[in-house]
Amino acid sequence: MPGMENGAAVLTGVAVLGYLLGAIPFGVVVTRLMGLGDLRTIGSGNIGATNVLRTGHKGAALATLLLDSGKGAVAVLLARYFLDDTAAQIAGGAAFVGHLYPVWLRFRGGKGVATFLGTLIALAWPVGLAACAVWLVTAALSRISSLSALVAAATAVPLALALGHREMMLLVAAMAVLIFWRHRANIQRLAQGREPRIGKKG
Repeated sequence: MPGMENGAAVLTGVAVLGYLLGAIPFGVVVTRLMGLGDLRTIGSGNIGATNVLRTGHKGAALATLLLDSGKGAVAVLLARYFLDDTAAQIAGGAAFVGHLYPVWLRFRGGKGVATFLGTLIALAWPVGLAACAVWLVTAALSRISSLSALVAAATAVPLALALGHREMMLLVAAMAVLIFWRHRANIQRLAQGREPRIGKKG
């Protein structure tokens, strides 16, 4: 059916554009523009805001956090504005995957926490803000970014359920699983008591 084919083509285009937006490695761009070197050779080598903070430049870390979260939010908001909520979920999920596996960096990307939270806020702000609160409380208590990310990801699905957003639970669950997958080494270090604290320089 032509209508179904056109719809599938549009959603495929949404996914591709969302992925390309998410694949922009803002951490690498920001640190280079600020003369801080190649982020991939600093600290953990991760391209996210936590590793940028290990350069000692809080402004660069904040910029990376806002940009990485913003690309997920922008993907969702644009798709919702021009199309619908289904397209918004596809765009947000694709942006998240783009951050994890960016084509520009040979698919070696970040761990997705900021993009995850930005996507959640744009999809359903009560769920997103609740997940951010979980991250902040865990970070304040533990001073460990990875643990905060894992707790926020693990609680995101029940938060979506409790706040009446069942329609996004599948996407949220898929993103949470990927966050745990990308934090495999962190989970091992957490179990061994060797995970570094927030702000520790690499």
